[in-house]
Amino acid sequence: MSQSRTDLWPGEDETGDFLSGRLLIAMPGIDDPRFERALILMCAHSTDHAMGIAVNRPLDGVSLAELLDRLGVESRMELNGRVVLSGGPVERERGFVIHTDDFSVPQSTLAVAEGLALTATREVLEAIGDPDRAPRRAILALGCAGWTPGQLEREIRDNVWLTCEPDESLIFDDDHETKWERALAKIGVHVAQLSAQSGRA
Repeated sequence: MSQSRTDLWPGEDETGDFLSGRLLIAMPGIDDPRFERALILMCAHSTDHAMGIAVNRPLDGVSLAELLDRLGVESRMELNGRVVLSGGPVERERGFVIHTDDFSVPQSTLAVAEGLALTATREVLEAIGDPDRAPRRAILALGCAGWTPGQLEREIRDNVWLTCEPDESLIFDDDHETKWERALAKIGVHVAQLSAQSGRA
């Protein structure tokens, strides 16, 4: 978890032409079961790179407390009940922490959106277990989603994804079962409408 920021997020553009900081909502009928009903926070998007973290897919049988213990990270906070998420099919053994921006590691923390940041180094794991340093809210995901140049743009043109603005409940709360539908509702879309459209396709 110690790769440098420049290796992780080359060429990031913050002009507003890209989707960094937005949520991708998988459309019904997506032809990749790994992304069915996925809600993905885009952490970087440029002409040559796109990377995001799924925020609504808990890993079965893996808790945050157990994972930190396995990594030898001491915790002074009660973490029972906190889940670890499956962030995507790329680098599935690597940890990524999305957190509020009241925590930062110089040269390692990436600002994702207003109030949101991403850190992928051991320092953030140590902070999660420390009441004096922990970010106000944080989730840990193993793995990420990645796209080759132009791939995400093509998928959006092909109506594979919808997009919406993030909010803290969609990112951080533990009601993972409803996050996908809540994200759709945020942009005024109901699941029944999408199902009917897919049936006519």
